[in-house]
Amino acid sequence: MDKKDVSRILNEIGVLLELRGENHFKIRAYFNGARAIETLQEDIQTLVKENRLQEIKGIGKGLQENIIELINTGGLEYYEELKDSVPEGLFEILKIPGLGPKKVKVLYEELDIKTIGELEYACLENRLLSLKGFGNKTQNNILEGIENLKKYRGKHLLSTGINFGNMIVDELKKHEHIIRISLAGSIRRGKEVVKDIDIIASCNDKHRKEIMDYFTSLEHVEKIINSGNTKSSIILTLGINVDLRLVNDMEYPYALHHFTGSKEHNTALRQRAKGMGLKINEYGIFNGDERIDVKDEEKFFSILKLQYIEPELRENMGEIEAAEKGKISKLIELKDIKGVFHNHSNYSDGTNQIEELIQAAIERDFKYIGISDHSQSAFYANGLKEKDIMKQHREIEELRKKYPEIKIYKGIESDILLDGSLDYDDDILSSFDYVIGSIHSNFNLDKSTMTKRLITAIENKYLKILGHMTGRLLLSRKAYDLDIKKAIQACAENNVVIEINSNPHRLDLDWRMCKYAKDLGVKLSIEPDAHRISGIDDIVYGIKTARKGWIEAKDVLNAMDVDYINDFFNT
Repeated sequence: MDKKDVSRILNEIGVLLELRGENHFKIRAYFNGARAIETLQEDIQTLVKENRLQEIKGIGKGLQENIIELINTGGLEYYEELKDSVPEGLFEILKIPGLGPKKVKVLYEELDIKTIGELEYACLENRLLSLKGFGNKTQNNILEGIENLKKYRGKHLLSTGINFGNMIVDELKKHEHIIRISLAGSIRRGKEVVKDIDIIASCNDKHRKEIMDYFTSLEHVEKIINSGNTKSSIILTLGINVDLRLVNDMEYPYALHHFTGSKEHNTALRQRAKGMGLKINEYGIFNGDERIDVKDEEKFFSILKLQYIEPELRENMGEIEAAEKGKISKLIELKDIKGVFHNHSNYSDGTNQIEELIQAAIERDFKYIGISDHSQSAFYANGLKEKDIMKQHREIEELRKKYPEIKIYKGIESDILLDGSLDYDDDILSSFDYVIGSIHSNFNLDKSTMTKRLITAIENKYLKILGHMTGRLLLSRKAYDLDIKKAIQACAENNVVIEINSNPHRLDLDWRMCKYAKDLGVKLSIEPDAHRISGIDDIVYGIKTARKGWIEAKDVLNAMDVDYINDFFNT
């Protein structure tokens, strides 16, 4: 261990002490000691060996003991104890420009923020605005800093893949020699987390170089990894890789299928083809040496005597067997959605007024909209007190008269408390048209206690929709320990709808459990959890998740008409 290592550890101890709110003079001693060691001219090992640390100005007895332990053992027990006492993710948060230990301490103590993902989600929900020393400018700067950090993570949310993938596809479509083009890979399959962007395009062979040169010179390209006539790879300024593969137009359907994947789906299809005396690869379906030409993926599947399999289903999780029997039903589409219920206004932590949300819903041709601000226990989100609820309900009554063309529902996102109860007494709960119940605190319960907590809430007669069921935040916070099947069974028994939270940080309920809920007869509701008007459009990601979970329009609450909704809320 050299002086650089010792200086770094002393500095980190100072940061850890500051995060813990320790004595100012003790903190300053470690920071000063770190600087003194960093600027040291002599060899630190020699000073320790010759017992001369006391010669260094600013290094007291306590720091001397720490340095000796570091040099002699390569570690420091005090340092390890401090690290164990502070969430590891706080150090990553400190990498964001403008966030020092004092502000990170406030975020941790006031909002229980322990990871970058939790911080980003809190910013998107405007939760920092209630904190002293934080404002709109700070919040926006933090979001910008998080985006810069994401460049180096290697994994990205589905929303990032879709948005930037579509941007590149739209740019490539402008090239006159592109014949057909599509996103492929995990983005096309709707995976919740993606590593890169795959694009398949067709063209005539003579135009390959011209197209690849165009691709590698696009505005948002930060680095060209490689450039060839068949495949080129770039890194966008965002930090996500993009691969473009060019094929001739006869090969396009096969390449699109192959590079959409998944690997398991492709392997299973190759085995099926082999049993039929055929061979499949990215260039075609072959009967001996003869390629069977197809114009699109629908024909590709028909050659294998299969119903068309939507990209989202291609995970080798029963889709091939279902397609063989013609039992893949029409999956939910964005156009099927008739309204949304999980929306936050400026009464709690939303940006927009209720009327603005209603106007946005009308612009999207919705038949209904619900307002569901946070409940009183969500102090960090300006949760509604009883007087706020009464004021909001009076406003909604007036807006109902002003906008008769859309049904406006009075809702609440009630915190599910530690014992499983909802956040208001029955008199107040009965004043809402519907209640969404969500867990926002005490995530670290054991499986049995968390499951009991959730089921208690599910059994509450006022609960209509269970919000973001597992509490996960993608790339930052795992789901809490829960017997999810038992909770879904409870929803089936109590006629409670389960939300597919479309916020790209959540996508919760996970697609792997959607089919299980569907098979038990549980309805799902694809909700935006919107905190601003633009957030309403996040339902496109929830649609992807639902489709991946085999969900049809008939399985989705907010694909039903107003009469159905009224009946459901009144039962």
